[in-house]
Amino acid sequence: MDLSNVAWRRSSRSTSSGGNCVELADVAGAVAVRDSKDPDGPVLLLTRAALRTAVQSAADTH
Repeated sequence: MDLSNVAWRRSSRSTSSGGNCVELADVAGAVAVRDSKDPDGPVLLLTRAALRTAVQSAADTH
């Protein structure tokens, strides 16, 4: 899947220096997720439901 023209979004809580952050982008039928420190690195493609479950699971552990 070509992701070169997608609009990546970073959390408003991220610092301008990058830090530990992920970026998200809407793609056809999914959400793309990447490490903001490695924009040319691997990308996860998740359904919205899978992303929601992952975020809720992470929130439940903290």
